[in-house]
Amino acid sequence: MRRTVRSIVTALALGFAIYFAARAIWWTEQPTAPLFMVAAIGLYLAATLTAVLAGAGHSIRLPAGPGFLALGTSLAVPTLVSLSLPPDAREAPFATWYIGAIGLLAVICIVRRRMVCGWVMLAALIVSSSLYLGIDRAFTLGLVGSITWVVVAQLLVLFWGRAVRDTERLADIQRAVSAWNATQEVRQRERRVRAQLALAVAGPVLSRTVAAHGHLSEQERLDARLAEGTLRDELRGAVLLNDAVRASIADARRRGAMVTVFDEGGMEGVPADRVGQIRAELAEVVAGSRSNRVIIRAGRDDRVAVTVVGRAAGGAHDDDAVDLWHEIPRVAV
Repeated sequence: MRRTVRSIVTALALGFAIYFAARAIWWTEQPTAPLFMVAAIGLYLAATLTAVLAGAGHSIRLPAGPGFLALGTSLAVPTLVSLSLPPDAREAPFATWYIGAIGLLAVICIVRRRMVCGWVMLAALIVSSSLYLGIDRAFTLGLVGSITWVVVAQLLVLFWGRAVRDTERLADIQRAVSAWNATQEVRQRERRVRAQLALAVAGPVLSRTVAAHGHLSEQERLDARLAEGTLRDELRGAVLLNDAVRASIADARRRGAMVTVFDEGGMEGVPADRVGQIRAELAEVVAGSRSNRVIIRAGRDDRVAVTVVGRAAGGAHDDDAVDLWHEIPRVAV
């Protein structure tokens, strides 16, 4: 769409430039210095083509070189045209072509974000046309139209820039809303999955408890403790868990160990492939532990994603002795 608009604007600019050049060579009176007129036409066409096409494929802003060429053209062309004709022929239709032509060149500079250059060109046109034609005749012969073009072009550029900024702001808001909706959908799915898991884990245990009126066997009590621990793990640290980690934690609990899982945001920003590696390493560490108490914590740290601490009773000062300390880095070593 943007390329189509740019192509249409380019075609219009070149079409008007050719129109003004055609007016210039439609002589109704022979110039006294035709080479000056030809030089003015050639300089104008060169400046216009350069201003329209220079750097158009990379940026809308006109490069400095073509901008100075256009500015110099706005100063030279009125003088060349006026010097090529006798004073009584300077108001002929073919002699005043430069008024609209320089106005068009100023519009091109403004559209291509060289506003200062465009307004200086318009000021130079007003001064030169007033000098050679008189201020009243200059306005009558087309200067009003050139001024109007430049003013309208400036307003359109300002409004267009504001519209582009508003559009970009709306696009950012839309992306933020879409991301928020996606996050909510993911959280809803996670809640549904956790609810289903809770029913799958705790449902059978609760059913047996109700059916047995609270009189459970040792195996059923163990199953109840495992179910409670599994639910706590899913609520406190689901991001750390996969089937292998769940199995290792369940095995540790069956042999009598107390396992606690905490997720405090340590896995945020970790790539998905690295998350899988961290879970695999965590499963191996828990499976190989022989501690009476195992604490798995994913804290906010720039270097470590997960810390596994194992404690065994009987340490110094009647405290638990640390017999396992394992850190899993955020980035693979």
